[in-house]
This record gives sequence, structure tokens and C-alpha cells, in this order.
Amino acid sequence: ATPTPTPTPLLLALPFLFAALAAAQSRPFGALAGAPPGYERYVADATATGAEEEYDYIVVGGGAAGCPLAATLAGPGGGRVLLLERGGAPAEFPALATAGGFVRTLALADPSPDSDAPAQAFSSEDGVPNVRARVLGGGTAINAGFYSRAHPGWFHGHGEGAEVPDWDMRLVNSSYEWVEQELTFQPEVHGWQAAVRAALLEANVTPWNGFTVEHVTGTKIGATTFDASGRRHSAADLLAFARPGRLHVAVRAAVTRVIINPIDPAARRGRSRPAVAAVGVVYQDRLFQLHHALLRPGGEVILSAGTLGSPQLLLLSGVGPANDLTSLGIPVSVDAPDVGKHMFDNPRNGISIIPSVPIDHSLIQVVGIPSANGTASYLEAASYIVPVSPMLRPAGPFISPTSPLYVTMATIMEKVPGPLSEGSLWLSSPNPVETPSVRFNYFSRPEDLAQCVVGVRRVAQVLQSRTMDIFRSSVGSASQGRRGHARRDFRIVGATLPLDWSTNNTSVADFCRRTVATLWHYHGGCVVGRVVDKDFRVMGTQSLRVVDGSTFSVTPGTNPQATVMMMGRYMGLKMIAERHSRRQVNTSSYNELEE
Repeated sequence: ATPTPTPTPLLLALPFLFAALAAAQSRPFGALAGAPPGYERYVADATATGAEEEYDYIVVGGGAAGCPLAATLAGPGGGRVLLLERGGAPAEFPALATAGGFVRTLALADPSPDSDAPAQAFSSEDGVPNVRARVLGGGTAINAGFYSRAHPGWFHGHGEGAEVPDWDMRLVNSSYEWVEQELTFQPEVHGWQAAVRAALLEANVTPWNGFTVEHVTGTKIGATTFDASGRRHSAADLLAFARPGRLHVAVRAAVTRVIINPIDPAARRGRSRPAVAAVGVVYQDRLFQLHHALLRPGGEVILSAGTLGSPQLLLLSGVGPANDLTSLGIPVSVDAPDVGKHMFDNPRNGISIIPSVPIDHSLIQVVGIPSANGTASYLEAASYIVPVSPMLRPAGPFISPTSPLYVTMATIMEKVPGPLSEGSLWLSSPNPVETPSVRFNYFSRPEDLAQCVVGVRRVAQVLQSRTMDIFRSSVGSASQGRRGHARRDFRIVGATLPLDWSTNNTSVADFCRRTVATLWHYHGGCVVGRVVDKDFRVMGTQSLRVVDGSTFSVTPGTNPQATVMMMGRYMGLKMIAERHSRRQVNTSSYNELEE
């Protein structure tokens, strides 16, 4: 039997987390620090929107893909765009604005569908706690801010038997650059991150690549979305680049279904064309009033609601496995058996310590990439400050039971690439505001478990480096070092590595299973070639696409946010070009659209 996962130290500490220290300083890489967000002029509560309105494009989900997509579609060459976000705006939640608010946001994640919290907690059927974003900007508004492009091979292969979009790499690169110019910064690395950098190199994760947004073999510093003042920049900031009057953003707008109607057979002009088309969406405001957003001729609905939201909306709209939909009383529009299938989450395993010397608060800045083609676990690290639980505080005449007592925890972790293990998502009920059920089946494929074993050993090698000796406990037990002299042990929080970690595959594999956690990089459910085609159109339908991480069957490198934001910009430009092409306008170049 598979062991029940042991909660990781960060998750154990969440009930006690306070706001952490201020963010480490960073200096501008592409974006201009200090510029106020300009998206507010487009944003309105859904209660202020009309009961029925028409648009050229309706984008469902204001996250990492939806924001740049909507901004682009409402830019040069585009049309009238409605962006629907189920959560509020980032400015409403001050904790989101700084790196120190990262752990606080996770601590306050609320599973209730009625909550206004920007992070919504859920647990997969595997028993692993997880979080999904519920705020404009999506994951980019609540995450650790690390930014790095996809590994080059990602654009040529998406897992076993999966199809690959025909990526225009020139447009891919210019779309990345557009995002980077506005949102990314080069961090100043010191303290724990500097130590991890040295330890990775000592553990032979080489060469040293310095600062780069590219995915390259060795150790590197990636970009961050926190500016020099410590303020977060998110995908929501990209909305400022829409043309005034074209973009409308409704927050607290919960889409209940896509309106899908049959196509008149006389208008289909051929049997191979889809029999149904999206004509709009129905959404609910916070007062439970329903609104209808309808498409103008030639318009499109684009689902960018994320890995859980997009397949859920397809199912609620009658696009999915016919038997499952019928059992829930949902009329079937398209029998699409792969909707909600091929769900993936990259396992995370690591070791957390209480260092013997003071260290700074830091989110991920330095990464180790043993293989540039995405075939070896990635190594990352973070440090954060948590208050000690009252039951763990020492008693004494000078210590009040209500006095805050803080401890610094530092973590080194590995993330399994891919992965190959896959699960599925299904509706627990036809209620659109409930989180769907999902099972990821971590380590169901032996290849993933083998990757974890190698990755955990690399974590151990980093900890065994001479660089890490300064963080070992100054008191307590000691162990024999590799060079024969005694070395103090680390003060481990949570599960410890087996003593025979360097030789016993079975014991390390057991550690992987027991300590598996998420890095919140789950993807799939609307995979290219199974649910959407190479242009991200939902197969069997017309005027309906999915543009977000639910179309991925492989994680794009160390962190997906760069590629998901790039994808939003990329597809916006492609869709505008396609629409102009249908109007017989010369769109051989994207240059005019990119100005």
C-alpha cells in the first residue's frame, strides 16, 4: 500500500505563520520599479455589469494566461474584450504586495467557495494539501515570484504520445520579452540563497551561469517579479496595455457555463466541421444575479481558468465524457472523453532545517538544473520565519506565554520534472462554485519515483557540502564527516533522510512517498491533441478555445509562470492575425500588432 503523505514542515507551520520579513532587495531587469498598476480603470465588480452584453472576445479567468491574452486582444488590431475573474483585485489584499506575504497568503488559504480569500485551499484525493488562486493575476499574484523560461525541448515534445503546437519561435521569444520588459527584475542574492548557490556548485551542479531567464544546465539565478522596493508585479499589471474603451474586467464573476448552441447544418459547409459553437457565457455575481455575455459575429470564448477551472467549465458546459455528464444531469454537447483526464502535478520533496545562525527571509532565486532537457529533478531553496507553537516554547520566569517567539526555517527541495504519473479530475456535483475532485496519482509511474530518488540524493549532497557546515547545530549530536572528522548534525524539522540514503534506493523511495508535497505546478486536463487542437481550439466545437496550463502534459522547466504568461501574449497575437486573415487583410507580419 502507498504510505499516507506526511505533511511537510511548511504545511505543518501554516496555522502559526505570521507575516515574514521584508523582501530581499532586487534591481530592475526589464520592468520599471515603482510604477503604479494601471489596470484599475478597467476593473469593476460584476454587480455593476449589464444583464446582457456583447463582445468580440470573452476570456474566462484573469490569471497568468488570461490577463496578457485579454490585454493583447484589446490592443492594436483587436476588439471589445470581457475578462471575467472569480476573485477580487490584488490591491484589495495588502499581503499579496510583498514577498513576506507569500507564506501568510498560504496560511490563510480558505477552501470555502464563499470566501473572498485570494488563495483557495483544497486537497487532492491523494491526501496532499494544495492551493489554487482566486484573485486577478491568478498564481502570479500569490506565488514566490520566480521567473524562468521553458526548457528548449518543451516546445518540441509534450509527453508520451501528445501532440505539440506549431510554435512560432520568433513570436514565442518576442512574447517572453514583452512579459519580461514589464514584470521581471534581477534579484540581489545574499544570505541563504547565496549559500545554496555555493553548495549547488560544490555538489557539482555545474556550470555557474550567473543571472539568466534561459533554462540552462547548471546553477543559475532566475528573474523575480518583485521589484527593488519589494513590491510584487503580477500578470494583472499587463492589463494596462489594453486600449481604453476596449477592455472590461469583471471581478467576483463566477462563470457557471459556456453557452453552446448547435450550428445550422446549412451553415456548416461540410460534414467535417463542428456541429456546435460557443455563443457566450453565463456568469454569477456576488449577489447571485446571473449575467449573459454574448459573442459578436466572428467572436470567441477563451477559457483561461486554470488547470482546475478550465476542464471543470467544459464539463459543466456539456463538453466531456458523455456517461459522466449524463449521470449528473448535464446535457451533452460534445462527447469528449479526455476532458479532465491526463492531470499532472510535479512532486516536491525536501529537507527543512533550523539553521544555527541567523539568515534572511528569501523566496526562490537560485536553482540547480542538472539537465537542460528536463530529464532530471530541479533543485530549489527558500527560507522563512515562523512563530513557534505555544506548546513548543520553553517555560521560564522571563518568557510570557503570549510573547511571540520566532524561528527561521530553511528548505532545500527537489521537483520531479514531467511528470509521467497522471490522474484525473471530475465533478463532485454540478455546482459551478465547488472545487472539482482531482487525483494526481503521485509516483504511480516508477520513472517518477526513480527521478525523486536521484533528486533527494542531490538534496543530501547539497546539505553535505562544506558550505552548509555553518548552518549545522552548535549543540547536540555529531556525525562522522566524509573526511574523517566529526561534523555537527542539522536540526531537522519534519522527516529526516534515511541514514543509508546514499546506497539504499528502497529507503529513499519510501521517503519520497511519505513526504510528497506539491510545488503548485499542477497542469493538464485539457491536453493538446486530446481536448484541444494545435491552435488550442476545443475539438468538436467552434469559437471555443482553452489557453492556459491545463493544455500542458509536461511542466515547462523549473517554473511555469513565465511560459503561461508568454502563451497568453502569443495566442492573443495569433488570434488577432487569424481574424484579420479571415477579413482578407495582409497579416504576414506580427510587427504592427506588437507595437
